[in-house]
Amino acid sequence: MAGGASSSCIFCQIARNSTANTLLHSDDKVVAFQDIKPSALRHYLVIPVSHIPTVKDLQNRNEDYTLVSHMLNVGQTLLRRDAPQSIQYRFGFHQPPLNSVDHLHLHCLALPFMPRWKQVKYLSLGPLGGFIEAEKLLEKIKPFSPISP
Repeated sequence: MAGGASSSCIFCQIARNSTANTLLHSDDKVVAFQDIKPSALRHYLVIPVSHIPTVKDLQNRNEDYTLVSHMLNVGQTLLRRDAPQSIQYRFGFHQPPLNSVDHLHLHCLALPFMPRWKQVKYLSLGPLGGFIEAEKLLEKIKPFSPISP
C-alpha cells in the first residue's frame, strides 16, 4: 500500500482539510465529502487519508481489506442518514484506466441517477475494468487467512 500524501493530489489536499470542501465524515483512516459533479440524488466520495493510487494497489492483506470495509461502512452510514427515502444504493470504485483521480475513492450513490444517462459511468465492463462494486472488491482482496477480531 502506498503511504504518504502527494502535494499535487487534490484528494490528499481534501484529506488534509486544506481545501474549501466540507467534510461529511473524518477520522484517522478516511474522509467523506460530496462529489463535485454528482451523478445521483446523493453522491458522496469516501477516500483514505493515506495516498493509495487505485484499486490495483490493494492486496490480499488484512490492512487493505479492513480499510475498504471501513470506507464502505462510512458510505453506507452517510447515505442511510442523508437519503433514507432512496430505495437503492450503489457503492463502488472505478478501475484504471477509467478512474478520474489517482487516489482511491469509493463512490457512494443514492439512486436514482441524475440525469439518468450518468448510470453508464457506473457499469462493470468485465475484463476491461470499469466500475467494480465495493462488495466484489472486498471478495477479491479478502485475506487468505481469517481476520482476527
